[in-house]
Amino acid sequence: MISDPFTVFLVLAVVVYIAIQLEERVRVFRSLGAALVGILLGLVLSNIGFLPGTSPAYEFLMGTGVNVGIALILLSVDLRSIIQAGPRMLAAFGIGAVGTAVGAVTGGLLWSGMVGPETWKLAGQFAGTYSGGGVNFAAIGRELGTSSDLFAAATAADVIVTAAWMAACLVVPVLLGRPRASDSPEPSSAKAMTDEPATLERTLHSSIRAVKLSDAAALVTIALGAVWAADQLASIVPILPQVLWLTTIVLIVAQVPAIKALTGSAVFGNYLVLLFLASNGARSVIATLVAVGPPVFYYAITTVAIHGVVIFGLGRLVRLDLATLAVASQANIGGAASAMALSSARGYSDALLPGVAVGIFGYAVGNYLGFAVAALMRGLLGG
Repeated sequence: MISDPFTVFLVLAVVVYIAIQLEERVRVFRSLGAALVGILLGLVLSNIGFLPGTSPAYEFLMGTGVNVGIALILLSVDLRSIIQAGPRMLAAFGIGAVGTAVGAVTGGLLWSGMVGPETWKLAGQFAGTYSGGGVNFAAIGRELGTSSDLFAAATAADVIVTAAWMAACLVVPVLLGRPRASDSPEPSSAKAMTDEPATLERTLHSSIRAVKLSDAAALVTIALGAVWAADQLASIVPILPQVLWLTTIVLIVAQVPAIKALTGSAVFGNYLVLLFLASNGARSVIATLVAVGPPVFYYAITTVAIHGVVIFGLGRLVRLDLATLAVASQANIGGAASAMALSSARGYSDALLPGVAVGIFGYAVGNYLGFAVAALMRGLLGG
């Protein structure tokens, strides 16, 4: 068994590289996503005795590593782009976030007996990830100290349910009736359409412009500084979790024009998060994961199902069109990439940029909502 921390890091780097390559080249792994593939590979290598169950490498990734990754990803959030999304998309996204919170609380109350004492932590993670994407899931889970087995099982459930919800959102507008012409999404401005490449650049997987060494140096300095500042503030005001201090600091800094011009932040950040997730897989035990899997899967289904009822039910009551609701729902559940995919697949060209904008916004608001739901559930369950 490997025990040297440097060698463990090397193996995790290889795991992430393989996971990314499989996601890009093989259809079945593309549907699973690099995050889940990395977790599963780490899980297998640990349980066959190749990787250790505990290592200083894992501890680093659970702390500073993932925090720096979160900071780098949040540096890609441009709050001005949210204004371009328009009131209808923002309203739909907000309704969806409320539906997610209601679903996470309801599911927690229904399944707490089967999920166990960490239900309140999972409630926060599901509320976070289903209002903005997987980055929130990792951030909240790390801060709350969710056990590795529960974390891995919840990640698997999240991937499956997110994929199923994409299929549902493709079908729902057809089943409920095509949007009327008067109900179509708000048209994007000419400037917004010409800014599409710049908007789509801010994804987790690629950067259209070449990343300069000076940009990389600046990003690392800013991210490390933000993590340090968040640690200091959390020690002074411990009532607010460190990751919320980090989220707030980075969101403020990210609006500075000179920092907006830096390239590569989301790509570097996503890589660190993938390393963290692979290390979580390596810390998991297959037998325990299988045991906790089914109730966690039921919990994820319940959360997303209630989200769907709320966003499409209440959304139609306030006369929001089905296209906007479907794209906003994908921005909630799967993040910006899912909103983009649904818009393209269904031909909702006018909803594409607004959907991406609110999906990126979800990276920020998901952390706040997740911790609020976790605190509420902890009080309700007496955790």
